[in-house]
Amino acid sequence: MASRENTTKDFEKMKRIALVIMAAALLAPSCKKKDTLLADNIENAKTQIGALMQVAEQGDTIRIPSSIGKDGKLSFVPIDDWVSGFFAGELWYMYELTGDEMWADHARKHTEILDSVQHLKWHHDVGFMIYDSYGKGIEAKGIEEYKPVVVETAKSLSTRFRPGAGIIQSWDADKGWQALRGWKCPVIIDNMMNLELLFKATEFSGDSTFFKIAVSHADQTMKNHFRDDYSCYHVVDYDPETGEVRGRCTAQGYADESAWARGQAWALYGYATAYEYTGYDRYLQQAENVANFLFSNKNMPEDLIPYWDFDDPKIPDTYRDASAGAVIASAMYELYKITGKKDYKAKADKMMETLSSPAFRAEPGQNCNFILMHSVASLPHGNGIDVPLNYADYYFLEALLRRSKLK
Repeated sequence: MASRENTTKDFEKMKRIALVIMAAALLAPSCKKKDTLLADNIENAKTQIGALMQVAEQGDTIRIPSSIGKDGKLSFVPIDDWVSGFFAGELWYMYELTGDEMWADHARKHTEILDSVQHLKWHHDVGFMIYDSYGKGIEAKGIEEYKPVVVETAKSLSTRFRPGAGIIQSWDADKGWQALRGWKCPVIIDNMMNLELLFKATEFSGDSTFFKIAVSHADQTMKNHFRDDYSCYHVVDYDPETGEVRGRCTAQGYADESAWARGQAWALYGYATAYEYTGYDRYLQQAENVANFLFSNKNMPEDLIPYWDFDDPKIPDTYRDASAGAVIASAMYELYKITGKKDYKAKADKMMETLSSPAFRAEPGQNCNFILMHSVASLPHGNGIDVPLNYADYYFLEALLRRSKLK
């Protein structure tokens, strides 16, 4: 017969085991479940972006993949093209999503071919080009020698600031197709996306000039670019000396008074970012107002990936724009992080589920190895219609990374 002492010991042991099991059961619901959408997309991106990277690095010159041309073949862009920084940014995002140093090694190569862009002064898109390459290298790996490049680029961008109007001029109006429009000082909503470079330049240099220029531009854009329903014009033309608005129109949308989808996406993302760097409530309110316009719009599809323009009369028999969807999804994750409003995350999650479906995500080895199909660059110019775009993939990967960091 077992002694009373042994029986007591067995009882205590069994009680401890039971308590451990109960604790595990109580904790289980709070443990973070595996994000299968995230894991699946990372594996897919390894295949697609990896293959695209190999093609881009063939031969003695590193090339920048951009889209699929009208001939159905992979197209590349020069380093002074506005989309030149996105592929490098994709590689930095792949490093952050996987932790594999291989991606960082290749990202460095694709970033550093853009070195001369820091001195480019003839258009405003250097924020896209440098912060989405060098800036992402700083974020991912803390590369100190990249910071002076960001600051120098901010100096170049600042040469386009027009104090009389309080804005950064987007395009020069004396050459190219822009010269045919009769503009003096065109500013496009896309320019909101270049302000992060200026905010970061102040952070890196201590020079508040860049911060002040960014705030002035954001304020003037908020004042002059938006309609009462918080949709925005694509282009506002200013008198650079007086700041008078000479006209409001579009360059890439359906019509002057229409809501070009990617323009609305730039506005949403741009003001959410401006709030992150300034803490100014007016920017957060603007971002939320734009989000409300987007998701309450009668022409927003049920799956939440917008048509290329919300006012195209051919809806639903017209093109979708996955690039606009990816930008919006990324911005909505950021708004959720800022505000904690669960509906923002739900919207972003649904958009990512749609973009990850066969309707928008290409099969491995297809689509010239771009991740997303069905984007629109500029329908009025007959450029990049229903094709993959490198910036669609960039913001899709960014949305994945932002989703992965949410608690």
